[in-house]
Amino acid sequence: MAVRQTVAWCYRGGSISTEPRINDRIRVPEVRLVGPSGEQVGIVPLAKALELAQEYDLDLVEVAANARPPVCKLMDYGKFKYESAMKAREARKNQAHTVIKEMKLRPKIDPHDYDTKKGHVVRFLKQGDKVKITIMFRGREQSRPELGYRLLQRLATDVEDLGFIESNPKQDGRNMIMVLGPHKKKTEAMAEAREAQAARKAEAPTTESRRDRAAGSDAPEADVAEAPAEEPAEAEA
Repeated sequence: MAVRQTVAWCYRGGSISTEPRINDRIRVPEVRLVGPSGEQVGIVPLAKALELAQEYDLDLVEVAANARPPVCKLMDYGKFKYESAMKAREARKNQAHTVIKEMKLRPKIDPHDYDTKKGHVVRFLKQGDKVKITIMFRGREQSRPELGYRLLQRLATDVEDLGFIESNPKQDGRNMIMVLGPHKKKTEAMAEAREAQAARKAEAPTTESRRDRAAGSDAPEADVAEAPAEEPAEAEA
């Protein structure tokens, strides 16, 4: 009964820490020690490893707990955690999530509206996203599916430099649907967007300095009043 209660208490205790054991939290008689530069020190008593960590002003970090004996390394644990967090953040930033945008059109769309909708499709494809094009038929338009088909083909031709037909037009109830896929991968589009943003930031100070110089050259020169010359003092008799 006591064992069951202990196991149940462990399950209710919350999440188990995934942080490695460091310094005094390491509870083994000896460790396989790795030096600050990655050199193999060998198997040493835990007390000796802690003494070396204090001597180097570093932390003793358990990097392979399941090894026999456990492998520990001398390192700056705070710096290690910071660099690991930055790498994870950069990896998340570079992750490409597939996104399907949707654009809805009518078979008899106005030319101006068509250009506006096409502009949105172009922007989506440049960002590396797929675009689902939906033609909505109303009333008697349902008897003229060729109108929607021609409109979809026209749109696909207009953006063929940026995307391709991934899913051919097909009727879905009162709608006709086509999916366009981008030529560029999401990661490539994100990388290009970051490069363009960095170029704009680098160019901004140069533009501002040119404006400042232009403003300075146009400013009127300040009038400088000349101080009157002092008259020589009369000699005392």
